Amino acid sequence: MPSATATSGGADVGGANASTPALPCPHPAVPGTTAQIINGLAYAPVDAPLQVQEAIWAGDRIRFKPYRVGGGHGKWNDTAYDCSGSVSYVLHAAGLLKVSEDSGEMMSWGRRGAGQWITVYTNPAHAFIEIAGIRFDTSAEQDPRPPVGTGPRWRPLMTSTTGFMSRHPLGL
Repeated sequence: MPSATATSGGADVGGANASTPALPCPHPAVPGTTAQIINGLAYAPVDAPLQVQEAIWAGDRIRFKPYRVGGGHGKWNDTAYDCSGSVSYVLHAAGLLKVSEDSGEMMSWGRRGAGQWITVYTNPAHAFIEIAGIRFDTSAEQDPRPPVGTGPRWRPLMTSTTGFMSRHPLGL
């Protein structure tokens, strides 16, 4: 198992915005360019840009929160998150989104197509995000051993993207 490595480089460990709670240092990281899920915790790739790492660590902070329609909209640190609320949370923590958006609004967020590091898949009814090769999603579809509970979780396998638009942040 990879060891946890501090990769913040002296940056604010709370992410791009102090309103998101910090993970205790050191941040979990693995060598290379692809994230890994180990016991439900996502390890950010050390060769990824800091914004990508911050998005992953933000997902780690809310990965045990339950699902609630409207969760994560109106306040970043909520008791539960829906699909677009959880995607908004990780994008916000990486400094890529100022205000939470629902899945329909995400259809015009960022740039068209898949990103090199971060891709949001969205349609009027659902949104999920792939970051450095792993999926953060409230749906357990294609998850061979879904974690207990509902809400946002790291998923080891990609799901079908048929019917979804792909969007990405500029440069990522």
